[in-house]
Order: sequence, then structure tokens, then C-alpha cells
Amino acid sequence: MEKTTVPVVARPKPLQLTDTKIYVVNKDNLDSFVEEFKEIHGDLAFVALSIRDYENLALNVAELKRFINQQKQIILYYEDAVTPDGEGNKGNESSDSTTDGESQ
Repeated sequence: MEKTTVPVVARPKPLQLTDTKIYVVNKDNLDSFVEEFKEIHGDLAFVALSIRDYENLALNVAELKRFINQQKQIILYYEDAVTPDGEGNKGNESSDSTTDGESQ
């Protein structure tokens, strides 16, 4: 059976994520944290998460990573299926911080 040749589009550019700092604040360090934070950053705002909500956030990020990795594998499968023999993408996968091939 002959493969149908379909042009393969360029992959999206890798993610360039910005660092995010998370501070753990409790009743014991609240006053010193507020003082130090205002000195460094100026204004202060709070976003509060329960321990369970923080765990859920981490689980959601892992689930997104799993989904992206599965989508990447599907794309590679179809790219290989529509390119002439010898020109497939097996082993030519670029890796980035979000799709590094780890399974979750």
C-alpha cells in the first residue's frame, strides 16, 4: 500500500515559561513576610489556596502535561503515516520543558 504524501506543517515554537515564585506564609511568619515583601516588591496582594487546592493545582498541571505528551505522540504517528518512507519523524522529536517525554 502506498502512503499518501501530505505536507507536514512546522511544529510550534517551544514554550518559554516565565518563572513564578510561590511564598509559603503562615501565622508565624506573616508579619515579617509582609514587611520584607513590601520592601522588595512594593504593593502586596494575596492569593490564598488551601493545601488541598494547591495539590489539585499540581495534579492539574500533571494532567495537562500528560495530555500534551499524548497529543504529541498522535501528531508524530500521523506525520510518519503521511510522509514518504525514510523521511518520517521517528527519533527527530524536539523536546521542551513541557513535553519532555515523561509519562505521568
